Amino acid sequence: MFEAEQCKSPNFKWFGLALQALVVLSRLGEEPYPSHAIAKSIGSEATLIRRILSQLALGGILETREGRVGGYLLKRSPEQITLDEVYLALEGKDLHWGAMLETVGHCEFQDDLKGSFSEIIGRINSSMLDILKDYTIADLIQSCTNREQINGG
Repeated sequence: MFEAEQCKSPNFKWFGLALQALVVLSRLGEEPYPSHAIAKSIGSEATLIRRILSQLALGGILETREGRVGGYLLKRSPEQITLDEVYLALEGKDLHWGAMLETVGHCEFQDDLKGSFSEIIGRINSSMLDILKDYTIADLIQSCTNREQINGG
């Protein structure tokens, strides 16, 4: 029997919220912005956003400032922050596809299956990160700006 944790999937919700938070921070400039204000601007819960922002800070994407006027700000320009960095800051090096290997039982063909699964997992991870490398936070900001211009914003 498999445990639920072995079959967990990537946390795409956190990834989506992280990208939105980074867009918000990018549009604000160089002043620190508090997590509760970021959460409010993207319609999320402040505690969840703090967890996500702390992972991004540990990943070297954000800087944190303590105190009454503290908050979060980008360490680099939006053009220098790629989406694969953001994903890896949240997910770590384990991209969760590795759980496939844990499903291979004790059978006569398990070594062959593990080899095939390893190849598939490697290709999935590589392809996903290659795609995410092609986009930056600046690209997301640009798409928001284009939409605002089209809608007369």
